[in-house]
Amino acid sequence: MFALTNYNYDLPETFIAQKPTVQRDRSRLLFLNKKTGHLSHHQFYALYDILATGDLLVVNDTAVIPGRLIGKKKTGGRIEVLLLDYGRNCQGQTADRTVVCDCLIKASKPPKPGTTIFFSLGLTAEVLRSQNEIFTLKFLTCNDFDSVLYRIGKVPLPPYIKRQLDDEAPCDDRTSYQTVYATQKGAIAAPTAGLHFTKELIGKLKSKGVRIAGITLHVGYGTFLPVKARDIRNHKIHSEWYAISEDTAKIINHTKGDGGRIVAVGTTCVRTLEYTSDHNGNVSFGSGQCDLFIYPGYRFKVIDAMITNFHLPRSTLLMLVAAFAGREKVLHAYKEAIKNSYRFYSYGDAMFIA
Repeated sequence: MFALTNYNYDLPETFIAQKPTVQRDRSRLLFLNKKTGHLSHHQFYALYDILATGDLLVVNDTAVIPGRLIGKKKTGGRIEVLLLDYGRNCQGQTADRTVVCDCLIKASKPPKPGTTIFFSLGLTAEVLRSQNEIFTLKFLTCNDFDSVLYRIGKVPLPPYIKRQLDDEAPCDDRTSYQTVYATQKGAIAAPTAGLHFTKELIGKLKSKGVRIAGITLHVGYGTFLPVKARDIRNHKIHSEWYAISEDTAKIINHTKGDGGRIVAVGTTCVRTLEYTSDHNGNVSFGSGQCDLFIYPGYRFKVIDAMITNFHLPRSTLLMLVAAFAGREKVLHAYKEAIKNSYRFYSYGDAMFIA
């Protein structure tokens, strides 16, 4: 159960979705009954029939920022910068119009402290220090940093979604790689289970009596880091900033108390709700860093059902889903999804597990 090799599966590259479905809620939905292992095939809009009056959908309202910047060193060498903690440090400038932010850097040679990086629209950055491949940069602009970022930055897509800088993309990633309820800027990866929702579907669910509550967890680059430990219990998971309002915590706890189901949209919501709950399953409001690693053997206290995409082999996300539904049932469901030509990963299809 704890061996890394137990969370492997073979996926032909052609099953990795490179763009979303034309209409978000027309993506496919595989329903897994975690008690019986029974599988049924639907389209995502069938969620209207699957959910019941009194259910509470918990969504992650984080918004993906265009946090990938292409710049040059003084020598002319190309350098790529990925902002890591925009949500904490980059949403406000100091009096001298500087912003300090931790970043990942891709370049022919790692820049040394004191190096200046030049971007478009007069934006520059000085390398202050580096530690464990994380670089701290001080950005300087004559204009508002946020407005410059949104003019020149690019969406930081996962590495398995291929885009050539000079080629026309098959979709508008700034819109497609964003949920329709995203409001809180700060993520560098989308909470992809939420990409299937449309405003129309949300409206229909509300009219049925399904309630929706938002929490925030800014998805970081660690979500793509592979697990390397042979025994998964030795893996140290990344931490991500979260926030739950007092009103949202009350809605969640009241729903549990009234017997309604808590349906988490995505693994980010699962981790946040479980991290902030006590042994009775009562969720606390507040904010902080979530570093909960959920793998088989974990006892769930809050969620009753979850919506999730199909995840990479040997990933912490696959381990979380296996903890909720059972490893063998999940891997069998993945085999059936491949057999039935489901689309995988961020722009792919979804599962409903209950």
